[in-house]
Amino acid sequence: MTRVAYSIFACFGRPITVVKLNTLNSLLAGTLFIPVAVLATDAHTTANKIKVVSTEQIEWGYLNPARGDKSPRAANLWGDRTGSGATGMLVRFEPGFSSPPHIHNVSYRGIVIEGSLHNDDPTAKAMWMPSGSFWTQPAGEDHITSANAPANMIYLEIDSGPYLVKPSAQQFDNGERPVNLHYSNLTWLDQSTSTQLVGNGIEMANLWQKDSLSGVLLRLPANIKMTLSSEGTEFKAVMIQGQLNFERENARQMLHAGSFVTAHQPVDMSFSADQQVLLYVRTNAAFKAMAE
Repeated sequence: MTRVAYSIFACFGRPITVVKLNTLNSLLAGTLFIPVAVLATDAHTTANKIKVVSTEQIEWGYLNPARGDKSPRAANLWGDRTGSGATGMLVRFEPGFSSPPHIHNVSYRGIVIEGSLHNDDPTAKAMWMPSGSFWTQPAGEDHITSANAPANMIYLEIDSGPYLVKPSAQQFDNGERPVNLHYSNLTWLDQSTSTQLVGNGIEMANLWQKDSLSGVLLRLPANIKMTLSSEGTEFKAVMIQGQLNFERENARQMLHAGSFVTAHQPVDMSFSADQQVLLYVRTNAAFKAMAE
């Protein structure tokens, strides 16, 4: 199949050489562990509205149980990858991992948290994607996934399940086209180009949109205090780069990259960061990030 670059919100195409997708933002108007502090404010009586899952609480299993210890390790952050609903999960790959060609029954999105990943057609030249890179994999398309760093972890998201691995012989074309978006080719919005951002240094890169749901990367500069306000009924944030302290009711919980915060009601949260931080945010309503 010839791979062609498309707008990320129309037909997805995975190019062999990735180009910057400037049309992405016009449509929507290494892995350091860095101290961040998060404090829930009282504006929406936040205490009972937020769920936090830290990396220490995660229970790991096999992504493809049929392959046993040859399979990458996987852990649900939200949802259940063996059920019929949407799910967000972490996946770990051993150094040098390379899957056999295969397909999936459902489409997925991936974001590199740590290490270096390649995901493409079995015959494609390797393009190694570092932390913060994003890709999509359509259901039914034959592909391989490889990892080549000492430690490799991704966030993987599906809109429906179950998540299954099937042989290449069962491949089919579901009409979608894939994309690989290297972190260096992301296009960032700031307060001059997005009404969702208020304050110098806060940036956002739009990744995908499907009906009311959308996914973005939010990049926070060093030495910042800010408020993040969500008015939606689905707000999910995954730490991609950084380290986070969540505080509520005089309790503090440290969250490393791969940890997860979710809210199903409107909520305000206050953050502070000593160095740059990267968050993936999935939401069904526009949120606002405001520097103090």
